[in-house]
This record gives sequence, C-alpha cells and structure tokens, in this order.
Amino acid sequence: MEIKTLKIGKKKNKLTESIIHDLRASEDIGVNKCIQCGMCTSVCPASRHSDYDSREIAKRVLEEDESVICDDIIWNCFSCYSCHSVCPVGNSVAEIVQILRQKAIAQGKLEQVVIFLVFGESLMELGVGSIPLEYFNILIEIIGDEYLDIKINLDDIREELGLGKLTLPEDDTRDIKIILEKTGFTGRLEKLRAYKESSKNSKHKG
Repeated sequence: MEIKTLKIGKKKNKLTESIIHDLRASEDIGVNKCIQCGMCTSVCPASRHSDYDSREIAKRVLEEDESVICDDIIWNCFSCYSCHSVCPVGNSVAEIVQILRQKAIAQGKLEQVVIFLVFGESLMELGVGSIPLEYFNILIEIIGDEYLDIKINLDDIREELGLGKLTLPEDDTRDIKIILEKTGFTGRLEKLRAYKESSKNSKHKG
C-alpha cells in the first residue's frame, strides 16, 4: 500500500488555499487541521447510503487531487452539516463540497445541476424555490401519500401552525429578483437553459 506524507509548510496547496479563502468558507474553517480521524464519515448519512466518504474528500483536497472537482461523488453530499458539527478541529467537509461543486460548475460541469433549473426559475418568479419534479416523485415513493397530502394542504397546515402563506408579497418577490439579477444568478440560469437545450438536441440527433 502506498503511503503519502503531507508536508505542511513546504509549499502552499493551491486547492486547499482556494477553498480556505473562498467567500463560502467559514472564517475559521479547519481544512489544514484535518487529522483524518473519520468522525465526519461516521455521522454522514451520504456515507451510510452511498460510496461518498467525507474523510476521503478532505484527504483528496489536502493531497491537491483536483480530479475531485469533477468527481460525481461530491454531489452525494446532503449538506446536512453533520460532519461540521462533530469535527474536533473545526473542519467542514460540507462547506468544502459546496465550494468544489461551484468549481465544477465554473468548469462547465452542469449535468448534476441542470435538474435544479426549475428551482431557480421558481425562485426568480415567486421568490421561493420549487422541488424538481423528479425529486417530488421520489419523495412520494419514499414517504408515501402523506407527503402528497402535506403538499396539497400546505396552506392549511401553515395556518394551523400560526404561519403565514408561503406566497411572498409582491414587493418582496421583486426585491429578491433584483438581488438575484445583480448577483449573477440570472446569468447562471441562462447557462443552464442553454445546456439543457443542447443536451436535448444531442439526444435527438443520437
């Protein structure tokens, strides 16, 4: 078995440094402090139900293995932050994965996010995201008709709990749309639409 030694302080790890200084990273994220104890993996639901391994993700980042950016395995993270809550050195593989995903998207790897186009379009139009149809059907299969009943009667349920309607006031919706436009979200949606259309055309040609 090949054993690799990480030489801290000899030269900066570009991948690690880019994650630490990313705006999405917590100010005190402990990427370089990772001791590979496996606590993150022990509480990770994605590790329990798939080949995803939180500890392995952190290891690959420390080893400057940039292939992790385009590895489909990073999309198995649920972003539940269980790893974040138990790490003894303050690392957060959940945050690392979110940053790796953004790097993948920047490199044009869109097949994993195009399914969320409907979420983005709903956010732009209504100020509230919408679950992709593919996931909606899966949730019904897993949870049962109870989930469908909740969705159908959501307004009544919210009223019983003393919550307002899910529909936002028009002024709030407009403000959210302006924020999304100013931050480049609209441009990302356009890229996803173009990718989806291109993929559809490629399938028809095939």
